[in-house]
Amino acid sequence: MCRNIVPLNNLEPAATDDECHDAALQFVRKIAGTTAPSRANRAVFDRAVTEIAQATRVLLDELVTTAPPKNRDEEAAKRRARSAERYEAIRVYQQEKRAARATS
Repeated sequence: MCRNIVPLNNLEPAATDDECHDAALQFVRKIAGTTAPSRANRAVFDRAVTEIAQATRVLLDELVTTAPPKNRDEEAAKRRARSAERYEAIRVYQQEKRAARATS
């Protein structure tokens, strides 16, 4: 899954329309392979974002769960921790690679 798209279901407070739009925008950017469409593709790009945002809103409104709502701050902290671990692993790998090159 794209790391910029965060789970929006079962949050307290519930996901906003802006969050649905932001997730749709990230999804369309990923699928299109571009962060900004050309002028020729702007209308179809914007329409895709709008339609996916609407579908996301409907999905979130209609999903049913018995799980207690997730705390936004706790979920954000978990995401930050995973990101820190990922970037630390990359940093260590790059450091080891540089050290190996230096001894070769």
